[in-house]
Amino acid sequence: RVHGDCYSNMATMTSKMFLPAISAEANEFSKPDWLTEELSTGTTIAAIEFDGGVVIGADSRTTSGSYIANRVTDKLTKVTDYIYCCRSGSAADTQAVADIVNYHLNFYKMEHGDEPSVRTAASTFRNLCYNNRDSLSAGILVAGWDKRNGGQVYTVPLGGMWTRMPVAIGGSGSSYLYGYVDANYKPGMKKDECLKFIANAISLAINRDGSSGGVVRLACITKDGVERFVLTGDQIPKFYEDS
Repeated sequence: RVHGDCYSNMATMTSKMFLPAISAEANEFSKPDWLTEELSTGTTIAAIEFDGGVVIGADSRTTSGSYIANRVTDKLTKVTDYIYCCRSGSAADTQAVADIVNYHLNFYKMEHGDEPSVRTAASTFRNLCYNNRDSLSAGILVAGWDKRNGGQVYTVPLGGMWTRMPVAIGGSGSSYLYGYVDANYKPGMKKDECLKFIANAISLAINRDGSSGGVVRLACITKDGVERFVLTGDQIPKFYEDS
């Protein structure tokens, strides 16, 4: 009888130990993805150099799984008065990285009494993304103007590599754009041509990529500062499937 009571108590303890865990796991699987997925900027981002500055652009959709958490996100984030970054990946990660870089570059400006170069900003992004590559989901384009090298675009993809490019695209929507970029990019494009090029690229990705959408945000950075543009509704370029 003593042995029977022991086995009974062990069975009760075992069921108490394992049943709640199984129940919690089943409950977790039953939740919709938008309750469990982190906020992601989904994203299409693009940047291009021209003689005298750069043009950058992005869509404005933020998603959590299949749920659209924000339709009008601003993914063109100011780092200094002459340098911006385009963010793709985890919204929390990219916002945190941009804030930290902004903090470092403000100290740089105070110590040196001059604006930091675009290369310095890109190097700071690279160091943060590389040193924390196992815990960050951040793909970033760093673009801006400085008096030494003019307009520059640097790409810092997942993993923390960096390289300067005359034109760069990123985010989930970029996979739809490589053919467009190869066919339409020409060295020596003027400011207005670059604005049209980036606007068309973002619009094409919005039409194809489910994680990109909303409005098209553009910015032109030169020695005179930053000009911002927003294309909404019928201002967004139309293509054959929309006609």
